[in-house]
Amino acid sequence: MAVAESKKSYTAEDIEVLEGLEPVRKRPSMYIGGTDARGLHHLIWEIVDNSVDEYLAGECDRIEVQLHKDLASMTVTDNGRGIPVDIHPKTKKSALETILTTLHAGGKFSNKNYARSGGLHGVGSSVVTALSEELVATVHRDGNEWQQRFKRGKPTTPVKNLRPFRGHGTSIFFRPDPEIFRRVQFHADTIRQHLEDISYVHGGLTILFADDSKNEKVELHHPEGIKTYLERIIVDDKRKAVHDLLFACEKEEDKIRVEAVLKWTESTDEHLRSYVNGIRTRAGGTHESGLRSAVAKAVKNYMDVHEIKQKGLDITPDDIREGIVSIVSVFHPEPMFQGQTKDRLNNPEMGPWVEGMVRPALESFLNNNRSIADGVLGRIILAARARQASRDAQAEVRRKTPGSKKSNLPGKLLDCRESNPDETELFIVEGQSAGGTAASGRDSRIQAVLPLKGKILNTEGLTTGKIIANQEIKDLVDTLGCGIGPSFDPHKLRYGKIILLMDADSDGYHISTLLLTFFFRHMRELIQLGKVFIGQPPLYKIEVGKQRFYARDEAAKEEVLASLGERRSFDVQRFKGLGEMNADQLKETTLSPANRVLLQVDIDSMVEADKVFAQLLGKDASERYRIIMDEAAEADDLDL
Repeated sequence: MAVAESKKSYTAEDIEVLEGLEPVRKRPSMYIGGTDARGLHHLIWEIVDNSVDEYLAGECDRIEVQLHKDLASMTVTDNGRGIPVDIHPKTKKSALETILTTLHAGGKFSNKNYARSGGLHGVGSSVVTALSEELVATVHRDGNEWQQRFKRGKPTTPVKNLRPFRGHGTSIFFRPDPEIFRRVQFHADTIRQHLEDISYVHGGLTILFADDSKNEKVELHHPEGIKTYLERIIVDDKRKAVHDLLFACEKEEDKIRVEAVLKWTESTDEHLRSYVNGIRTRAGGTHESGLRSAVAKAVKNYMDVHEIKQKGLDITPDDIREGIVSIVSVFHPEPMFQGQTKDRLNNPEMGPWVEGMVRPALESFLNNNRSIADGVLGRIILAARARQASRDAQAEVRRKTPGSKKSNLPGKLLDCRESNPDETELFIVEGQSAGGTAASGRDSRIQAVLPLKGKILNTEGLTTGKIIANQEIKDLVDTLGCGIGPSFDPHKLRYGKIILLMDADSDGYHISTLLLTFFFRHMRELIQLGKVFIGQPPLYKIEVGKQRFYARDEAAKEEVLASLGERRSFDVQRFKGLGEMNADQLKETTLSPANRVLLQVDIDSMVEADKVFAQLLGKDASERYRIIMDEAAEADDLDL
């Protein structure tokens, strides 16, 4: 969009007012995160969350989710109270129509009908209505069956009383709008996995998932809740538990309920999953902070009380939490989420609340199970000694000896001056052009840059000998300094962070995938130790006069544009690659720790990760062909 002439008038006539659900259709990414597969499936979660809220209110114990044969439409049914159909006093429309066509309309703004709820913004149902080519709401209540139809956010029929009916509940059928979404095709595996997570978090709830395309039905019901979930995670990820008896505690007070379970394993990473009112909070929040603090303090207190000391060994909270697999689930009447997608909990009181519940309970658990406590403390001491040995080894093998730099490091590496690995970062970039820009914008004291030439070798299924024969891989291994194969030692890693920094296009995604395959197959422990990150360079630059905004993706761009209102005097530039950015821009957005966003690479499930890498990059092309045929229509710039 071109910048308007400076003399052009800007008056009230230029202000556009969007009514009803028009804002949702115009800026869908603001409400569902994007118009890709993730945004498409987010519509299901919004409707399912509303049914779960009926369960949380004690009015529902069964939800049925049906994927129809066309894979392009869904029906979600619950046996709750049923959405009211009487006339709303303010809108003069039925409550059903009001809820499904009005933003910020619903029964969850107070605690009158829903003590705890995942859908607090009154946005979810109306967003689904707005973004659906067709939506049919069927309600059973007051002895009758009621129904109303909608199209692209507007009712096409009034509420109709179809017939007498004894039961109660709500059924929502919807078909997402192909004018909005790149491709309308739901994925059964994605839906089932999400529903199974919900069934674990809500132990008393039964969810029936029907996949009509395969004529399959599965009932998901886990009465033991997150206790069973924790054991499943440990088994699926092939972790070896340090103790058999898991720690579990729960508490309910002032309408806040918290459940927490955990086990120590021999893995070197910490795995924590958190939920708020049944919604996965992938970005964590105050409840996670409270749990982490509680574990560290409980173990420290246990050691102090029993006078357990290790001369010359400083045990840190990271040592204590190493290998822990834990789940914390919070039910709160007024959760403060960060954003409509509810990825992070911000309630400040929940940190002390969770800590105050878990810490004394965990201390009691350790005191009452001394054999378990001994095993856990042995695990923690080993972690502390390994960390100390790593630090000592790093002190002896300093990277900055002139001989090692000249003889072992590749010539194209633009190394940093600092010798302490805990302070340094390695940016792996795509090509010499991006490497030059990154080198100019970096902090040369702590940031190193390694440019790679083209797409690196696909290491899936290859032996170490074949891998190290490739020059680009050899340069990467030499730069990291921790070896490969039998000689691999993560404690010799020369940098504290390994950051993959690629262009935000198909080639960049491909290179990132190839690098992640290499790390997963041959240096997996670096991922488990939290050393591998993915940089997030902006895709868009938005200029308004002398102001400059950056957006990492389409959804972020939409948010920036929406915040500007309908002002026309702005310019949007889409970066084709890192080479198009100057050094100052790259530093400001991607290199500087003060401003950048890094995604830490984590492995939720070893089994699932192994399957995905084998499918995408393995020798068997049949599965890859199926995925390409299923997903190609969603790609904006497929490289064929």
